Amino acid sequence: MRHIAAYLLLQIGGNASPSADDVKKVLSAVGIEADDDRLEKLVSELEDKDINALIAEGSAKLSSVPSGGAVAAAAPSAGGAAPAAAVEEEKKEEKKEEKEESDDDMGFGLFD
Repeated sequence: MRHIAAYLLLQIGGNASPSADDVKKVLSAVGIEADDDRLEKLVSELEDKDINALIAEGSAKLSSVPSGGAVAAAAPSAGGAAPAAAVEEEKKEEKKEEKEESDDDMGFGLFD
C-alpha cells in the first residue's frame, strides 16, 4: 500500500511515469524502506497505463460488489410483518440491556 501511495503522490506532483528509484526516494524521505520486489512489480504493472483510467475501472468493479446493508434489507421483503415485530423486540431488548449496564456503575466512576 505504501508503494502505491508513493507512486500516486509522484503522479499528482507531476511525474507522469514514476520509476522505482523515484518511489524509493519518496519512501526514504519519510523513513520507510522499500521492498524492491514489490516495487519493481508495481512499476512494471503500471508502466504505460493511465492511473485515472485504472482508478475508474476499479471503482466500476467495486460498485458491483454487494455491501452488507443491501443483503439485510433484501431479506425482510419476503416475511412481511413478522420481521418488523422481531426488530421491535430486539430494540426493546437493547433498551433493557442499556438500563442494566447503567445500574452497574452505582453512581461513581473508576477515576472519581
